Amino acid sequence: MENFARLLKESWTLVEENRERLSGHFYARLFLLDPELRQLFPVQMNGQGDRLLEAIITAIHTVGDPESFDEFLRQLGRDHRKYHVDAEHYATMGVALLDALRSTAGDGWNLEYDQAWRDAYAAIAEKMQAGAAADEDPPFWHAEVLTHERYGPDTAVLTVRALQHPLSWRAGQYLSVEVPRYHPRVWRTYSIANAPNDDNVLELHVRTPGAGWVSGALVRRTKLGDLLRLAAPMGSMTLDGSSDRDILCVAGGVGLAPVKALVEELTGVNRTRWVHVFYGARARRTCTAWRGSRNWWPGTRGCR
Repeated sequence: MENFARLLKESWTLVEENRERLSGHFYARLFLLDPELRQLFPVQMNGQGDRLLEAIITAIHTVGDPESFDEFLRQLGRDHRKYHVDAEHYATMGVALLDALRSTAGDGWNLEYDQAWRDAYAAIAEKMQAGAAADEDPPFWHAEVLTHERYGPDTAVLTVRALQHPLSWRAGQYLSVEVPRYHPRVWRTYSIANAPNDDNVLELHVRTPGAGWVSGALVRRTKLGDLLRLAAPMGSMTLDGSSDRDILCVAGGVGLAPVKALVEELTGVNRTRWVHVFYGARARRTCTAWRGSRNWWPGTRGCR
């Protein structure tokens, strides 16, 4: 296993400085092999290559830890169901990835690297497909926008209700959101800002300082009654129910969202643990706005 991990990391150094070329070659080869796969991706591919590389890098760095490697890939497989990825697509993606790696690495590539990546991708595809097959939840949930409140020019707080199927999550987790009305097949992750409840209602804090597609649509264009799509919640920043230790939380901006959810959940299960929350802002009016809104929890005072 150590030699296997070494070969993957060693070969990755041959391509990591040319990530744009690597991702460009991968998608060009993928769509040449199977043109129908193009419809699974957004019209604009900006940032798509970055997500591919992030997944590859994470897999490389966890390959030496079988438990983390297995859980990451199973979760990745479950998450890819929202893209309508089927079992037959994995083989095509494997061919495109190996071809892109060889082309980008150039003369530094050798047979050992090639075999290591073949074996690695076979394991990746197997675990991702196993994770997808074992998931009994739908690929995504339709959700109706119940409330939409603006806080300044670039921030909004939304509440949405998942329809048709119950959606289970834990405080501190995040999920992917699609706004199919404006940007189909483009997904963006957001932390859930409230603890689980029986009403299937989730709260999202969204900020769009730039021209983000999904965030911009959620802040500026989304209206009450609009339908969104939500993918399965993910993440492990959750409460340890068996612990009695105090908790320190530090947040800024919409980074408050998971902290709010954690504290909200804790008030319902254990009121003996102290929670210290430091919330940073560039202007006092920002703190006042958050503290005065219904999205803050009772008893919070001050702003750091």
